[in-house]
Formats: sequence, structure tokens, C-alpha cells
Amino acid sequence: QVPLMESGGGSVQAGGSLNLSCTAPTHLYMWICVAWFLQAPVQEREAVASIYTGGGATYYSDYVKGRFTISQRNTQKTVSLQMNTLNTEDTAMYYCASRFVQNCLPPQDEADFNHWGQGPRVTISS
Repeated sequence: QVPLMESGGGSVQAGGSLNLSCTAPTHLYMWICVAWFLQAPVQEREAVASIYTGGGATYYSDYVKGRFTISQRNTQKTVSLQMNTLNTEDTAMYYCASRFVQNCLPPQDEADFNHWGQGPRVTISS
């Protein structure tokens, strides 16, 4: 119900990097499990990274593991996704989302998440 604020979308050449940020309002109580979902054209939306803000545990899909890093700021309700070694297959809409749960174990089902960002587009050119 509460929109999340995203920033950092844009275009970059293959092999480059981008950083996405997701910030929740102070009154949001669902900031426990935060995930980044990728949606490519004509593809289903799927989670690529998630973090349990209560303890800091992180999880990644095999596709992005080793290239993407999800992290949180200690003093703010902000979660970032650092994306390195980008390739053209990473071109997609990226949505951050949050839910209240006592863990953040994958798989992440988008239907379980209550709050979403606007999904800025990331475009990787060859």
C-alpha cells in the first residue's frame, strides 16, 4: 500500500555498472524482507536478490550471484542493489518490494510482497 522510492535507473554500456536504491518512508513497518525483482520484456517477474533487514542475511539468484550485491544502510530504511559486469540480458525493469516476515528465504513470490517501487528501467547496450 505504501509506495517505495527508487532511484538509479538508466542506460549503461555492457560491462559497466549501475547502482539502484530503494527507500521506504519512516512509518513503514513492513521493512523486514526487501527484494529486487527483475522483469524483462515478455518475461515473468522474478526476484534476483533479497535481504533480511533484521539480521543482514542476503540471497541471490544464480543468474546474478557474483555480479550483483544487495545491501542496506545502517541508519536509514534504504536498500541498494549494486550491479556490476552488466550485459544486454540484464535489460529490464527493476522493482524493489518489501514484506513483513521473520525470515527472507527464497524463493520470493511477488504476491507475498505488500509495498513496491515504481520499477525504473535499466538498459544495457552492446
